[in-house]
This record gives sequence, C-alpha cells and structure tokens, in this order.
Amino acid sequence: MGAWSLRRLQNFWRGKGRLALFSAALALRARPRRGARPVIFFHASTRLDELSLNAAFSLLAAWAVRLTGTPVVHFVCRAGMTRCVLGADPDRPESPPPCRLCIRQSSVQAVGAPTRFFGYQPDPALAARLEPLSVDELAQVAHEGIPLGALVLPSVRWRLRRHHLADDEATRFLFRQFLLSAWSVARAFERLLDETDPQAVVVFNGQFFPEATAAFLARRRGIRTATHEVGLQPLSAYFTLGEATAYPIAIPDSFDLSPAQNARLDAYLEQRFQGRFTMAGIQFWPEMRGLDAAFLEKAAAFRQIVPVFTNVIFDTSQPHSNVLFPDMFTWLDLVLEVVRAHPETLFVLRAHPDETRPGKASRESVADWVAARRATALPNLVFIPSDQYVSSYELIQRSKFVMIYNSTIGLEASILGAAVLCAGKARFTQYPTVFFPSSVEEYRRMLEDFLQAERLAPPAEHRRHARRFLYYQLFRTSLPCNDFLTPSGQRGYVHLKAGALARLSLNHPTLRTIVDGILHDGDFLLKESV
Repeated sequence: MGAWSLRRLQNFWRGKGRLALFSAALALRARPRRGARPVIFFHASTRLDELSLNAAFSLLAAWAVRLTGTPVVHFVCRAGMTRCVLGADPDRPESPPPCRLCIRQSSVQAVGAPTRFFGYQPDPALAARLEPLSVDELAQVAHEGIPLGALVLPSVRWRLRRHHLADDEATRFLFRQFLLSAWSVARAFERLLDETDPQAVVVFNGQFFPEATAAFLARRRGIRTATHEVGLQPLSAYFTLGEATAYPIAIPDSFDLSPAQNARLDAYLEQRFQGRFTMAGIQFWPEMRGLDAAFLEKAAAFRQIVPVFTNVIFDTSQPHSNVLFPDMFTWLDLVLEVVRAHPETLFVLRAHPDETRPGKASRESVADWVAARRATALPNLVFIPSDQYVSSYELIQRSKFVMIYNSTIGLEASILGAAVLCAGKARFTQYPTVFFPSSVEEYRRMLEDFLQAERLAPPAEHRRHARRFLYYQLFRTSLPCNDFLTPSGQRGYVHLKAGALARLSLNHPTLRTIVDGILHDGDFLLKESV
C-alpha cells in the first residue's frame, strides 16, 4: 500500500470510520426511557460531506440528550430539496446538488438513533403560482400560513453572496427552487411533529431556510426550540432559545468582572489585538502590519482620523441587522456624502478581511462599491481592501472616533476607550456598548456632532458593558468542545478525538449545560471556572 493510500485510509478512519463506531457504541449505552417525549435534531445546512463544526455540535448535543434516556429523532435530508443552501451552484443554479455525498455522510452520523429521512415532495400548483413572480414578489410569498419568502430570502442572499438581488432568470430560478424546497421540508416536518409530539427541537442557526422553516413550525406550536452556532472560542458552540446569529445574552445588571476575570479577559485581548485568534475554524489575520510611513505622512495633513469598518455581506444581510438602514451599502452612501462634506477629516474605509475568503468571496463587495462610486478619488478617503492586513487596532488608537455597521471591531474599540458610532444592529447593541441612534436622522446629527466636536469622551459605561459582554461571549456562552473534537486540516471541519467516547458523560460541563438548556430551564451558560 503506497503512502497516499495509507494517508487516505487514516483520514477515512479519523472521519467516517470513527464517527460510525462511536455512534454505534453510544447506542449500547443510551437506552431511551419508555414513554419519554423525544427531541428532534435537524442540521441539513451545516455540511455536505465530512463533519463540520456545527454538524459536530448537533451530534454531541444529541448524544448527550440520549445519555439522559430521552429519545432522539434525527430529521435528515435524503434528496429532500431540489436545491439546498450549500449544494446550490450560484454560477449554474440549474445543476442539482451533490446529494449522494451528503446522504452518505448523514447515514454515518445517524447510526444508532431513530432517523426520519425526508425526500422531495413536488407541489405543481405552488410551482405554477411562483413561475411568473419577480424576485421582490417571491420574497413576499406566504403559503398556508407560512411566510416562505421571508424564511428563504436570507438563504438566497447568502448563497449568492449579495444583499441586492438581480431580478434575472437565474436568481428567480434559485429563489423558486428554495421556496419549493422549503414547502416540501415544511410538510415533512409537520408530519414528524404530529407523529412524535416532541418536547424540544434543536436546529442549526435558524437562518438557513430548511432549519428556519422547521424552527418556525415548532415555535408556532409552542415547542421549546433551540438554535446553535459556533462560539467565539476555538472549537466552541453557542446554543440559545433565541436566534443564534443575533446572539441574545442575558447578563445580570449586578455582574461586574472580578480581578481574576479581568485578568482572564485581558490575556485574551492581548492575543486578539495581535490578530492571534480564529472564528469558526478560520484565521482571518495571517499577519498584522502596523501603519506605514506613507499613511502617517498623509494623515498628518488632516485634522482628525475616522476609521469606517464594514462587514461581510452575508452577515449584514441577516434580517435582524438592518433596523436603521435597509442595508450596509445604503449606509456607505451616506458615509460618502459626509466624506465629501468634511475635507478636513481623513476617513479610512476598511473592508472586512473575510470579504474575499476563497469559496465564500462576496459578490457584492465593499471593494466593488468603492470602485463604482470612485470613492478613492476623494483626497480624504483611504480604502484598505480585505487582503491588506493593516492593524485595525492601531487605526483605532489614532482615531477621533470609530464608525461601524455591525462588526465586532466596534466592541473591541469600545474596550480600547474609543467612541463608536454604530449603524446596524449587532450582537452587542443589546447593551450600551456603543452609540446606536434610533433613526437615520439622529444618526446624521450624531455623526455631524462627532466630527465638529473638539474632543470626544464616550461614557464610561460603554467600556464597562463592552468588557462584560465580551467576557460572557468568551467564557459563559462559548461551550468548549475541544475534549471531543480536533481540527481535521480542512477549514471549518473536524474529526472526533480518539478518546471522545470515554469522555462523553453528563458530568462534562459542556454537555451538562447543553442538556439543561434543551430539556429543562437552563440558560446555556457555562458555570464559572474562575
């Protein structure tokens, strides 16, 4: 056997082989109690082949629930959608998804627990109704009490990597297929709810249309419904009864960081400010450079510096983000007006480092917006594209104030003591961490006041609440799964650790926290370890 074949065999064992063995072994340990109402797990949009982070989180949670004697039912796609979020090709939407690979992986993950596979159920009447509709009309479609258009729209934007959708046949075709697939999922999931009467439902993130549809149906019946996403720490999960991508966190008013907690947070921030962190298995900063002499010489000619931090379009297109402006690019148009009106100020427009990630590059990007508006022709605007790893933190330290849409850099800027003007709803705007006006008019007034002021001193509560929120994100809501998982070498994907099955116990703090949140009145917050 050659070296390549041996490596392939080893990878197969660490992946599907170990997963199938663990699933089968767990079935011998976890016997369901007779009469107990089940928990349904659904995560069709987490991966196609191999084990992704979120698929692993769902699997670990299901295993933990089964250890309590509670039955689990996996709702699993078996060519159940004509087009799915991960399997659709944005360049060739007519191409079918790679169902064979996905079904093979699903079958391995579902070993040892009851599984309800669902196939696609065509609805010719609905298909005929959708055929003549425009993109805007498709987004408004409701069917038998289900707001299918609203549930599907974020997935279309995410798959096409753009907020503003072209009203062309390719986009309409994909939209129609997602809508028909969502309706097929809805009918199969309604039947499963009728037959099993579950006590809880657990789905991946609740934004992609298959899981969003299931969550809508479960919540409409008053069923306890949890969503999950990656946590802020490496190999960590975040579970909530709310919308996982909105990151609702309930922090007691009385909570303040102790000296030990402050030290723990500062140690994390020291690494973060040097770009040494990952998110969902992705390292956004392969390097971090300081501001060069040419920039500093240019900046010296201006009265003040104002960094403008953007975000990736598939984060800003989530429905809960755009409460002030209809989208990030409308906000950028306003920013450009202000740049022209204030030649004494140097504005530094920063594209998010994830905007050009291979395989997930934005198709409606800040770089495209800059080119279309000829923004770099303005002498008081500097554009930093996503592949230039200039330190955002050094920019913040030299700024008069910071402008963001909804990027996490705003939270970090508040921690650094900067005044932050926010234009989109972010995870941290649920607490007074930044200036977040309630209307566009108020935003304009506040921006003008900030530019005219001699000095800006943000309220002390912004820094306090920013540190409290980040501490909770890192050490209370991020549930570490590194005892069970290890990176596979493929970005965003993992293998089960060799000894994961032996460590699988309800005494494990992460698993205990997840089970309490799913089955009881737990808050999915990890107990303090410091």
